[in-house]
Amino acid sequence: MRFFIVCLIFVPLVLQAKIPGLEPEKDWELSGYINYMMTGTLVDSGEELFDNQLHNRLDFEYRFNSGLRFNASVRNRLFWGDSAQNDLYQEVIGFDPGYMDLTFNWGQGSDFFANTQFDRLYLDWHSENYQARVGRFRINWGMNTIWNPNDIFNSYSIYDVDYPERPGTDALYLTRKLGYASELNLAFSPSQDSELNSYSARYLFNVSRWDAQFIIGKSNLDFVIGGGLATDLAGASFKAESTIFNPTKDDWQILSGSFQTLTTSVVSSIELGYNFSGTRNWLSTVALLHITEPQERQNAIVYLNLPLTARTLSFTEFTAYADLGFDITPLNRVVFSGSYYDDDSFYLGVSSTYSLSNNWQLVVLAQRFDGASDSLFGQTPNTLIFANLGWNF
Repeated sequence: MRFFIVCLIFVPLVLQAKIPGLEPEKDWELSGYINYMMTGTLVDSGEELFDNQLHNRLDFEYRFNSGLRFNASVRNRLFWGDSAQNDLYQEVIGFDPGYMDLTFNWGQGSDFFANTQFDRLYLDWHSENYQARVGRFRINWGMNTIWNPNDIFNSYSIYDVDYPERPGTDALYLTRKLGYASELNLAFSPSQDSELNSYSARYLFNVSRWDAQFIIGKSNLDFVIGGGLATDLAGASFKAESTIFNPTKDDWQILSGSFQTLTTSVVSSIELGYNFSGTRNWLSTVALLHITEPQERQNAIVYLNLPLTARTLSFTEFTAYADLGFDITPLNRVVFSGSYYDDDSFYLGVSSTYSLSNNWQLVVLAQRFDGASDSLFGQTPNTLIFANLGWNF
């Protein structure tokens, strides 16, 4: 608790007013944000839950010279309310899937606990044509914006409303630039269990206004091969990704102690985005996800809270998504979104982002998870409401 309070006090003292273009160059830089989020979980046939979170993020960079730098980013979060009293909830928040355990729960009380997580901690070196990076960082190989079958190192849930930076991975990463919009990437991500080590290569290139990539390697228990495309079609952005997951074992023991059968699966996603002309900045995205062998989920709570992989982006064979966003005023943007799963589960969401000033922002969201009575979301229909007030520095 003391560490969390010190961070909140220390940040305003460190930061001084900056005059653009006049501040001297520094070897280091510190930035981040502080926000408060209230969450309401309204279960149709269960107890309502109300939770609070105070979230401080610090992003630090030190530049040894023009080609070598050190980066560290830490999330400090204080939780209190109904969910904070649940041991399983605390365990999920404190879980770190990386090779290094850099996530810590501390300061527990009867209805609160604090968590600190280093999600970026790496050393980066680069020259004109080469780059090397080691530590914890994000490896972003996805071309799509909704579902990323090629993002075999850093998958994430599209329903996570409080993590714009997305998770990182512990890895060694090498890059060789080969020309215009062309490069070769090599990545190795170790695991505490050597059978779950991941390694892969990606070749990224451009041909006739088409960005394309190929990947090959191993992701956890699967050998993988995949590819992606991105281009502009009649003013609309078109993106597509596909990855084949071929297991190295026939089965694997999961957390419950039972064995899960592993089969070959192909995960593919296509996406179209269109920005309509006009002062309201209308933007729409539609996407379709297909998984030949989706893995079963016991309940919606497990699916929505446990970390996803590129193999487990959905629990059904087909999943569709669409959103539409526009500016009500230059300071207020609204986005409507929805997804449909072929077990008749569905999600509906609406968000409003309001800029209060240059550094202050208010975000209000509502999410509805529902469906047919025998569907995954329909078994426990609920509505989530979020209100997030944040200050960036």
